[in-house]
Amino acid sequence: MIVLKTNREFELMREACRISAGALKVAGEAVEPGVSTAQIDKIAYDYIVKHGAKPNFLNYAGYPATACISVNNQVIHGIPSKDRIIKAGDIVSIDLGAEINGFNGDNAATFAAGDISPQAQRLCDVTKECLYRGISACVAGGRIGDIGYAVQSYAEANGFSVVRDFVGHGVGRKLHEDPSVPNFGKQGRGIRIMPGMSLAIEPMINEGDYGVRQLSDGWTVVTRDGKLSAHFEHTVAVTTDSTVILTKLD
Repeated sequence: MIVLKTNREFELMREACRISAGALKVAGEAVEPGVSTAQIDKIAYDYIVKHGAKPNFLNYAGYPATACISVNNQVIHGIPSKDRIIKAGDIVSIDLGAEINGFNGDNAATFAAGDISPQAQRLCDVTKECLYRGISACVAGGRIGDIGYAVQSYAEANGFSVVRDFVGHGVGRKLHEDPSVPNFGKQGRGIRIMPGMSLAIEPMINEGDYGVRQLSDGWTVVTRDGKLSAHFEHTVAVTTDSTVILTKLD
């Protein structure tokens, strides 16, 4: 069931999204060679708690950390570890969120550890542009398929592929709500986008084939071909007149 929010509920969501965005910023600033993914996770945890919120990924369906930190060929759900040390040239995707006032925020971005290869940089740039093209296509009166088409068409035009097994989603009082928001699709197809929707739009774009597999830890998802993957995400609010990015820092 799709839960439409009032303007008052969107205002409550803003705080959760503001804290989520701030936590992602400080976590991303910590990405550098020699740092463990567990250290980055601790930075994110401390930021969220300091601001009076709760890390909404922590213990979600048994997930053991504040953030999902996925390196290079890891697509999503990488579990932070003191043994995973970031190396120069790595790309590091961080996905996290916060809950406060009964509402959730959710956002992600991929960060460079030092100098990265031109191909890795292009993948990150294209994935970020996919996110903003998806957001631009998310307008009241449109269709969910419009978002997926905007993401898929740009990614594939640049020689990359779109992950099919994992998608964006509604977000609000629950971290994951209806509807699902695929990063692929056809224009004019799918559920109608309505004022009051709050969506997590999150392109996951692979350097090679879109096939993925889950590791034995039950969480980490990697590319089947071992090539790089990037991930960017914002929580947005759909109003009658516009679509507002709630997880964008001023």
